[in-house]
Amino acid sequence: MITTRKSSGPGGEDRQMQAGAKQCNEEPKPGDLIEIFHLGYEHWAIYVGDGYVIHLDPIGDFPRNSSSSVLSVLNSRAEVKRERLEDVVAGCRYRINNHLDHKYKPQSVDKIISSAKEKVGQQMPYNVLNKNCEHFVTDLRYGQPRSLQPQTPFLD
Repeated sequence: MITTRKSSGPGGEDRQMQAGAKQCNEEPKPGDLIEIFHLGYEHWAIYVGDGYVIHLDPIGDFPRNSSSSVLSVLNSRAEVKRERLEDVVAGCRYRINNHLDHKYKPQSVDKIISSAKEKVGQQMPYNVLNKNCEHFVTDLRYGQPRSLQPQTPFLD
């Protein structure tokens, strides 16, 4: 998800104490939500095993890891991609964050993975407020498209 936000603590630590979040010092399991901390925004992916994730990547001419990628909030289309976790993370900090497990029952891992794989290569509508990458992965995991990102995007 390409969302910009102000952080309440140094380095954006305000979202790090959410229930269900783990630092990534452990290997993710298939079906886990991965939250990736890029400069000024978080991006979300779902782990599908063997070092790969599936994620919704806004379509644009912006390098994923550059500061100009915050401009991709202007995109209205995104593509579902299957890529190596290490390539999507590209040196940024990330963690396993199944943050809605306390509220919704996760779907079976088989259903999560098969649904995610069916979507690879598809272009989908993208909107930073209601059709972003966090909505995409939470819909796969819980059957509920949810995002805890701020409802109003802004630049720091």
